[in-house]
Formats: sequence, C-alpha cells, structure tokens
Amino acid sequence: MGYNLKDIYNSFVTEGSFLNGEPFGSGHIHDTFRIETIEKDKDDYILQRLNNKIFKNIPELQHNIERVTVHLRNKLRDIPGSDIKRECLRLIPSHEGKSWIMDNEGNYWRMYIFISNHRSYNLVDSPDKAFEGGKAIGRFQAMLADMPGGPLFETIPWFHNIDKRLETLNLKITENPVERVKSVKAEIDQVLQRAEEMKIILKLGSENKIPIRITHNDTKFNNILLDENDKALCVIDLDTVMPGFVHYDFGDAIRTAANTASEDEQDLSKIKMDINRFKAYSEGYLSETGDTLNDIEKEYLAFAPRLITYTIAVRFLTDFIDGDNYFKINHKLHNLQRARAQLGLVKSMEEQYEPMRRIIRELTEI
Repeated sequence: MGYNLKDIYNSFVTEGSFLNGEPFGSGHIHDTFRIETIEKDKDDYILQRLNNKIFKNIPELQHNIERVTVHLRNKLRDIPGSDIKRECLRLIPSHEGKSWIMDNEGNYWRMYIFISNHRSYNLVDSPDKAFEGGKAIGRFQAMLADMPGGPLFETIPWFHNIDKRLETLNLKITENPVERVKSVKAEIDQVLQRAEEMKIILKLGSENKIPIRITHNDTKFNNILLDENDKALCVIDLDTVMPGFVHYDFGDAIRTAANTASEDEQDLSKIKMDINRFKAYSEGYLSETGDTLNDIEKEYLAFAPRLITYTIAVRFLTDFIDGDNYFKINHKLHNLQRARAQLGLVKSMEEQYEPMRRIIRELTEI
C-alpha cells in the first residue's frame, strides 16, 4: 500500500522540510521509513506505521516509550560527555501534542529523530562487538532500575511467559488447523521433553527470589546501535519494554550475539553458540549491572539463553502449525526452518552449559 509520507510527516512537529522517504531496516512487525529532509543542518527522521494487530493498544505502547525515553534522557544529562540525541531515542510530538497520529485510513504512525552515523549488525563477528552489546543492554537495564511511577503496561501480555507459550502450542497441536502436526512430530517431541525444566525462571519469580524489573524483551543484536567506532551507542525498538525478568533480555541477546549462524539457518551443522562471544557479552553486561542484580539473578544468567532460545523455537513452531499468522515468512517452510535452527542452538547451549555457568560464576564471584 502506498502512503502519503509527506502528509504524515507534516502531521508532526519537525524542523526540516520533507525531501523523500524510503523503506528502512529489516523489522518484522512495523513498516519503517527513513525521511530525509531538504536542509543539510536539520535532522532526518524515522517514520513508522505501527502494527496494531500485534500491539492492540497503541496509546499504552506509546506511553511506555515516552516514560522510558524521558527517564533515560534525564539520566544521560547527568553523565558528562553524553550525546543525548544519539544515545537515546527521541519521539517527535504531533501537532496535537501526542506521540502518535492516526491517518484517514485508521493507521497509527509515530516518528523519531534518526540517529546519525550508527552501525547495526544482524550477526556478531567478534567478541569486541559482543562486549559492546552486553554493555548497551546492561546500561539500559541499570538506568531504568529506579524509574519512578507505577509499572509499565504489558504491550504484549505474557510475551516471554513459557507457560503461556506452551499452552498455546498444545492448543494448536490439538486444533491442527492446517494439517501440519504430523509433519513436525520430531520437533514437537524436542520441545515437550524440555518443557518442565524451562519453567524455572517463572518459578523463581513466583517465589519472590528474583524481582520483576523493567526489561526490553527483544534484545536481538540489531536492536543495539553502535557508533562509527563500534562502541555501544543506543538501544532501539522499545515496543516491548515492559515488566519482566532480566533473564529475558540477557537470554535473547546471547541467542543472537553468540550464534554462529542466522536465526533461520537451514544447515543445522553451522549453528553453534560461540562461548567466546558469550563470555564477552557477559563481561559487558555485568560491567553495567553487577551492582543492580541479586545473587540468584546472576546465578541463573547462564540458563537464560537456553530458556529464551527455546521460547523462540516454541513460537516459530506454533506459528508454523497455526498456518503462519504472526511472523512474516519468505517461503512456506520458513517458520519450521526457524524453529529447527533455534532448537539446534538450544542443543549447542546445553552442550556448553557447564562452561557458561563457570564464566558467570567467575565474573560475579557468587
């Protein structure tokens, strides 16, 4: 569908004049455009059409992002040498004073200042980059640990809740809406044999041994911007910032930062968790959060990548069984290919679990 990007752009309080807008990035959920302005001394912008099928309450979503970005900017102001415009997303208000608009077709839109001279990577090719990714997410969590006000809204309820994800999977297996269950029996068996062990983080939470904190919940590596020197710059894609356990962020980050292959790698022999990148990411992360986390949170960091990689595998498998209604796909077996890749990564993590635990113990001295 073609959108009149210039009219939408002009609904926001901007400084530059619209020159053109082009699709930008590789996001699965929203339609994202980079808006270039005519004036060379003015900012460019990121304009997004928001997916209100996945995010049911856009005002709540935007309210979360407003609270988080304002708090982060206030924190950055107290740090000498901070480049606030590049180190934190900044929402642009509409002429009505809201952080979003609705167009004549009922589409929701928002706009950010474009962060200049950044780098973004889908794959991590060095421990140095992994360290910077860990530092970025650790800093993000630590800076939000004292955010005032009540809890954030849950923009996607039970997003990383493995109980709910397994419930949904079992429901879809029973329904078998597009007759695919028989073809994925091996994958279903791999999921179900690990199910009980994967509930440990929820159990620790219910026993009040680990606290609910403000977490990002989608810490794949391309949601971390690095600067021109590949140093941690800014955490982006704040749609899923909401209450959660720190293990969700740490786990999802390792799932992508320490994976030797892509998320949907077809050749399972290429999929492995790189222990050196795991160590580097952990060092960066704990350099920022070491004083924030309690001992049990630290102790279970090594388990977190197994949990989240497994959770993502469950989600891909569920979507495949359901007929591919959630994730965008490039071919009809894409979600199954993704699920198999994630299960392969879980196995690699299981094989290296003791070294992972030892690394965390050495870094935290617990």
